[in-house]
Amino acid sequence: MLNIQHLCKTYPGGKAAVRDVSLRVAPGDIYGFIGHNGAGKTTTIKAAVGLLEFEAGDILIDGVSIRQNPLTCKRTFAYIPDQPLLYPYLTGRQYLDFMADVFEVPRDLRQRRAGELSETFGLSDALGELTGAYSHGMKQKLAIVGALLHEPRLLILDEPFVGLDPEAVVTLKNLMRELCARGGAVFFSTHVLDVAERLCNKVAIIRQGELVAAGDTAALTAGKSLEETFLEVVRHGEPDAAGRGPAAET
Repeated sequence: MLNIQHLCKTYPGGKAAVRDVSLRVAPGDIYGFIGHNGAGKTTTIKAAVGLLEFEAGDILIDGVSIRQNPLTCKRTFAYIPDQPLLYPYLTGRQYLDFMADVFEVPRDLRQRRAGELSETFGLSDALGELTGAYSHGMKQKLAIVGALLHEPRLLILDEPFVGLDPEAVVTLKNLMRELCARGGAVFFSTHVLDVAERLCNKVAIIRQGELVAAGDTAALTAGKSLEETFLEVVRHGEPDAAGRGPAAET
C-alpha cells in the first residue's frame, strides 16, 4: 500500500531532515512510526502525501508514484495532520460536503457515511455549528470523519490521538482495525508508545533523519517493552535483536 524507497529530503540551508529512509506498509498493516521531535517523522509523512518535494528516492501508493501521479495516489489514501486544518466559516456539515465533493462521493453515500461516522464520534449535534467554534478535539474528530468519507484504502496520520478524548481514541483505533481487516492499511506517527505497542503489528524508529529500526513489533521488541526498545535504539543506535538496525526494511 505504501512503499517508501530511499527517501532523502534536505531543507534550505543544507539540513538533511530525512536520509535514505525505506519502509513498506502492506495491506493489513497498522504501522507505527516513532521518534523524537525533529527526528523526521512529519517530513516523511508530508513527502508521502505529496505536500513536500524531495531530492531523491520515490514513494509509491498502491504501486503508483506520488511524484509522477499525485492525483491518482490521493484518491487512494486519506491524510490527517497533527493540527486539523478546517475552514472556520464553514459549518461541520458544509465541511463534510466539501470533502465529499473533492473526492466525488455520491450524494446518497456521503449522507449515509457522514451520518454514521458523525454519530460514532459524537459530532451529530455539532454539525450545524461553525468549525471555528469547535474545540481542538472536535476539529480532530471532524477531520477524521471527512477523511473517511471516500472510504480510503490507506490512512496516513500524524499524531492522530493528540487532543482526542478516551472514547474517541478507542473509536479511532477500532476504525483502524476495521480498515485493515478489509485489506486496507494504516501508517501513523505517535509519541504514545504504549498505544503503538498494543495497536501496531509493525513499527519503525527514526532518529536524526535515519531509520534505525523497522519490522514486526514482537520481533523488534524481543520481549522488552516498546518504550525500552525505543530508548535503547535512540541512545545507542545498535539494537541487539535480529531484524533491527539501520538497514532494516519491512
